[in-house]
Amino acid sequence: MHVVIGGCGRVGSYLAYMLEREGHTVAVIDKDPQAFENLWEGFSGKKVKGVVFDRDALLEAGIEKADAFASVTSGDNSNIVSARLAKEYFRVPRVITRIYDPRRAEIYRRLNIPTIATVAWAGHRILSYISHGELDSEFQFGSGEVDLVRLDLPLHLAGRKAADINVPGEVQVVTVVREGGAKLAVPGTTFREGDILYLAVAKESQSKLERLLGLK
Repeated sequence: MHVVIGGCGRVGSYLAYMLEREGHTVAVIDKDPQAFENLWEGFSGKKVKGVVFDRDALLEAGIEKADAFASVTSGDNSNIVSARLAKEYFRVPRVITRIYDPRRAEIYRRLNIPTIATVAWAGHRILSYISHGELDSEFQFGSGEVDLVRLDLPLHLAGRKAADINVPGEVQVVTVVREGGAKLAVPGTTFREGDILYLAVAKESQSKLERLLGLK
């Protein structure tokens, strides 16, 4: 894949490093040429000095052939404008952006642009740990309405089935990891000691899940 990254701070430079390690071609745009010093010494991609939402800078970075675009500058406005350009004008198949102000998440959702809201994510993880310590939140869908949580199976649930925990529209056992392998769960999946469960849980149903699991 060819990936264009808007912003060469800590996130952008690390993302460029990881993408190159996986064999992808990368172009990085930043208005500050000193920002490119964040890139690792072996970086072989393209460095483009310019504003991330500038059409010429995007073209120089190869946006027309890009398979993905990630906007990770320190400014929400720059991120949303560049993400819209990539998605709506250049028709890049995969567009994702970072935001700092979680109140703007609704704007991106209406535009159908996936976001990483660092402030909201960190706050949610801390709150989840304090309020629901046994349930480790791995990922949030949408604007946080649904959590993907990880659970080391409590011993008293060995021998029980996924159907005993599933609640339509609220809780769903998605995957069971066992002895290093993973399989999708079905209602008849029987839990064993040592299993790791991944569950999709509605935000307002975490306390109910804890009661179902006997954690409260």
